[in-house]
Amino acid sequence: MSTKSLDSLRPTETLDIENGLTLVPRVMLNLTIFPSETASVTKPIDEWQLKRALIDFLKTSFHVPITVPEEDLHIKRFKDLKKRKRVDPVAGGTIFIRDLGFLNNKNEDDLEVLDKKFLDWKSSLVEKMDGIELNLEGVRFRLGVAIPATDDFQGMKKDWEDFYAFGNRGYSRGESGRQQPDTIVLRGAPSRWLAEPRVSSKPSMLVTHTIFSTFGKIRNLNVAEDNDLGDKADEDDGDIVSGLHCKVVVQFERYRDFYNALKVLCGRSLQKVDH
Repeated sequence: MSTKSLDSLRPTETLDIENGLTLVPRVMLNLTIFPSETASVTKPIDEWQLKRALIDFLKTSFHVPITVPEEDLHIKRFKDLKKRKRVDPVAGGTIFIRDLGFLNNKNEDDLEVLDKKFLDWKSSLVEKMDGIELNLEGVRFRLGVAIPATDDFQGMKKDWEDFYAFGNRGYSRGESGRQQPDTIVLRGAPSRWLAEPRVSSKPSMLVTHTIFSTFGKIRNLNVAEDNDLGDKADEDDGDIVSGLHCKVVVQFERYRDFYNALKVLCGRSLQKVDH
C-alpha cells in the first residue's frame, strides 16, 4: 500500500495490510450510565435491558437506522452501588458501530469533503445520544457518551500542534528545524497476529516491521509482550489476558508517514483474516 493510496483512503474504507491483517472502519463510543436526578438505585442495572434500550434507540431515532448487534455493545456494572454517591455512575461500557455503508458516497471524490461529512455525522451522533434518558422497568437512567481520545484524530492533532508550538520539544526535521511527532504506540494487538506462523506465538520483529512498513519508512521499531495490559485489567474483565497481547512502538522517518498512519489507525479495528 503506497503513501499516495493512504492519502486517498475514504473514512469508511477498509485497508488491507500485510500478514492477513485488515483495518476495518468503525465508530467507537465510550458510554457512562448514571441514575437520573430523581432516581434512587439500590440494585444492579439490568445489562440486557440496557443493551436492548440502546439498540432500539439507534434503530428508531435517526433518519437512517443504525444497526448494532448485541455483541458490539459492551456494558459493565460498577460494584458497591450502596457506597456510591448519588452523582456517581452505575455502569460503563463501549459501543462499536461497524455498519457504515449508508455513509458511502460514490459520487464524491474530494477526500476533505468526505472526511468533514463523516466527522459531522459522528459529532451529531454523539450529540444526540449524550444525555438521553432510558427507562428500565420504571427506573430512569441518563446516558453519557464520548469519543475516546485514541479515536479522535483531530483532537490528537490539535494537542500535538499546541505542544510543539511552545519551546524546543520533539524531534527536529529538515533544515527548517520544524518539530513534529513521529512515533505511534499501539497496545492490545494479539501477539499471535504479529508472530511468525508455525514458528512461535510471540510477536516477531520481522513480521511487525513488514506490517508497519505499509504506512511508510520506519526509523525505529520495538515490539514486545504487553504484560502490563493484563495486569492492569480488572479481575472480572475477561477481555485481556496477561501475555497474550503485545505493545508496538514505531517511529517513522517522515512526519507525513506518521500522520497518515495515525489517521488510518484512528477509527478502525485491526482484524485478522485466517486462511
